Amino acid sequence: MRILLVKTSSLGDVVHNLPVVSDLRRSFPEAQIDWCVEEAFADIPRLHPEVGEVIPVAFRRWRKSLGQRVTWREIGQFRRQIGRNSYDVILDTQGLIKSALIASQARGRRFGYAAEVAREPLAARFYDETFLIPPNAHAVERNRWLAAAAFNTALDLPLDYGIKTPAVDLPWLSGKRYAVLLTATSRDHKLWAEANWIIVAQALAERGLTPVFPAGSAPERERAERIVAAAAGAIVAPPLTLRELAGLLGNAALAIGVDTGLAHLATALRVPTIALFTASDPALTGVYGSGFCRNLGAPGRTPSAAEVLTVTEQELR
Repeated sequence: MRILLVKTSSLGDVVHNLPVVSDLRRSFPEAQIDWCVEEAFADIPRLHPEVGEVIPVAFRRWRKSLGQRVTWREIGQFRRQIGRNSYDVILDTQGLIKSALIASQARGRRFGYAAEVAREPLAARFYDETFLIPPNAHAVERNRWLAAAAFNTALDLPLDYGIKTPAVDLPWLSGKRYAVLLTATSRDHKLWAEANWIIVAQALAERGLTPVFPAGSAPERERAERIVAAAAGAIVAPPLTLRELAGLLGNAALAIGVDTGLAHLATALRVPTIALFTASDPALTGVYGSGFCRNLGAPGRTPSAAEVLTVTEQELR
């Protein structure tokens, strides 16, 4: 059996789909499981040893340059790559028009969410078979339930993200015991106040942990540098690839982050994780795992630094 999973973005959504691979492997030990994913997140499925071919797609980049000839050459190359193999099942766990369109380029029977529960109902028109999956379940379980319905397999398998911390070289840490603090998120209204980060970083440093602040974009790096300037002992990480970030997170004593995909990655790596919510509901997309993970806050109820430190003490005690 050959299976293609289509879950392209964003980072947290891709992490949430990892248990589907583990579930399918336990049900079909001989299956070849491939995955189509946005190029920026391709290192996530590559962390799972049971994923065969990873097929990168550049939908986000292409839509910004549709007038360029090189874009259409890349689209043609992608269509040839995804159409090269014949699949027994193509499973789109994203439920968007773009993911359904991507799935339609592969050869095989396509399965996905029914229109009533898909994130974009029109996507269901591209599938050969659809399934009604409760929309009020956590994203991880919705993915798993959809796979179980599509393959007629058990629903009670233990949760397993299936990934391990990659071996990466981080000489700038010099063997320090550290915590990773994730301040960046896709929308400004999900940010946590810099004053809170300073309080938490100072408290962690007093506990003997080096607070490490990853930063990608220029605004993220400027914010991290302001926090570190006010928190003795804290450091800003140099620019890191996604694989290096996975290595950084996987070896941390603790991860604290806003509503960001990297917090979900830390949870998948079984790192003790505290996720901070200020504008979104953690019930459906909060950190979710079998290790120590806590979601604090909700729309209209921002967690305080004291609340975060209380939960931190519970884990570090």
